[in-house]
Amino acid sequence: MKVFSVIGVSGSGKTTTIACVIRALTARGHRVGSVKEIHFEEFAIDTDPAGNTARHRRAGAALVTARGLHETDVLFPAMLDMRKILSFYEGFDYVVLEGVTDIPVPTIVAAHAVEDLEEKWGEFVFCVSGRLAERIAGYRGVPAISALADAEGLADLIERKVYALLPDFDPDCCTVCGSDCRAFGLRILRGEAKREDCVAGRGVELYVDGARIAMVPFVQNVLRGAALGIIRELDGYREGAEIAIQFR
Repeated sequence: MKVFSVIGVSGSGKTTTIACVIRALTARGHRVGSVKEIHFEEFAIDTDPAGNTARHRRAGAALVTARGLHETDVLFPAMLDMRKILSFYEGFDYVVLEGVTDIPVPTIVAAHAVEDLEEKWGEFVFCVSGRLAERIAGYRGVPAISALADAEGLADLIERKVYALLPDFDPDCCTVCGSDCRAFGLRILRGEAKREDCVAGRGVELYVDGARIAMVPFVQNVLRGAALGIIRELDGYREGAEIAIQFR
């Protein structure tokens, strides 16, 4: 799953940019999902205090689901961590985040003016879009591409720059790539490293209900050593053979 964010001040063209990008990536055969951040303290989908789902929540239900003929809504009574939200998108090629800034992923900034860019600028910005992109060619060495004028060019850049979501390992547990996960992401974005250099994508693989669980090298080595210590004593073991273990 490749994840990127589109941020910017209100009315700068974020949603328009995202809609154009989703159409372009989908037309190329990618499965695309999206997450919209709502910066409104009173926001709630379940606004009717007398409604059935609201009554379920007040009664103490930890999770409420409303299923209709054309839509199913799952209502969590809390703000979920973004990585938890992204876990529901397993199997998607791309997930685009609107207005999300609390996870280090490649970022597009939509803006009215250069002053807006300065307000929203960050290390992970790889493109400028929105209304300002119709008037400038780039900023701080980053290209400016209008999604309305050149959605295909923007999609090309996204396919080149956006990488599969990295784990968020504690630096005390893993710096095998030479840095922590955030710094490694920046190196990928700048073309100084490749996503496949991350050790979490190699070695022992663990899946729970089809979702891959990232493991630091220490945990991989513990599992590998424990399993091989037993398997080597069994008839049929051969050094160098491919080994697969399944728990059901």
